[in-house]
Amino acid sequence: MNDTVADDPHASLDPGMRHFYKKLTEATPPGAESWPLDQQRAAWNALCQSFQAPRPAGVVVSDIVCNGVPCRFYKPEGAPLSPGVIYGHGGGWVLGGPATHDDMCAELSAATGTAVLLIDYRLAPEHPYPAQLEDSLKVWRWARQEGRAHGIDPDNLIAAGDSAGGQMSVALAMALSELSLPQLQGLVLIYPVLGANMDTPSYHRNADAPCLTRMEMRFYLESFLGPEGSAAWRDPKAAPNLAGDVSFLPPTYITVAAHDPLRDDGVIFAGKLKAANVPVGLREEPVLAHSYMRARHHSAPAMEGFKAIAAALKALANGAPPPAR
Repeated sequence: MNDTVADDPHASLDPGMRHFYKKLTEATPPGAESWPLDQQRAAWNALCQSFQAPRPAGVVVSDIVCNGVPCRFYKPEGAPLSPGVIYGHGGGWVLGGPATHDDMCAELSAATGTAVLLIDYRLAPEHPYPAQLEDSLKVWRWARQEGRAHGIDPDNLIAAGDSAGGQMSVALAMALSELSLPQLQGLVLIYPVLGANMDTPSYHRNADAPCLTRMEMRFYLESFLGPEGSAAWRDPKAAPNLAGDVSFLPPTYITVAAHDPLRDDGVIFAGKLKAANVPVGLREEPVLAHSYMRARHHSAPAMEGFKAIAAALKALANGAPPPAR
């Protein structure tokens, strides 16, 4: 065995991403999850904004309130009616918002021709589960009832999200089914959190991976779900990999990264969907890690992964099946 690989389980990580993560770790070093919440959030906002790319031309951006939930709204300029994307941002349900995901959502809107509603949802631990689901449902209702007046096709809504936002997207689809409400046209899950099991092989293999560690995920899950063992840890909407029946879910695209503790969450969920005959596309990025979408302008493989996300979102919006790769 190559000694370098034996010593460094992340030796195959893309060099561009490795440089990106070095800067990220300098700003939010291991143990940052123990900082006071306001310090964590300020540091993460500042770091993300330091990497922020300019918004692409042709996208109109505004801050709006949807049924009491603040959102940032991205709309292709001149498009009379566009498919709508309800986007849940990552950050472990604890961090993030429009300041951290502005450029990514603007680029997704430009690349796909969709109208994106980036939800500035209530954060944990001040607002634990199901506050985030409640906010998502309010935004969905607004899009159904008021979307057409804002250029959103209310009959063509997709939920998408990265990391914690992946869980939020699936939870929204599950809640719509439970409430016998019109289902989403599709789901786009980007390195999603879909379980509360921190003993999967990828959690152990990538326990100290760049950007996201097993210890950090424990903090985020406990902030979101409460103390381990409490009722929320057993709720399939909070941890979708616990669901028995997923046959009612819409076509889904999932992307995972090999150097990510959450890698197996997405693979397990893709297997559940496939077994239930739900159209599903799964793409694994072998040289990338968590949060790779943020590094798209620093890493060629990350940009290719981002383009694949945009292609999948566009396909679902056009009624096509999710790409398999």
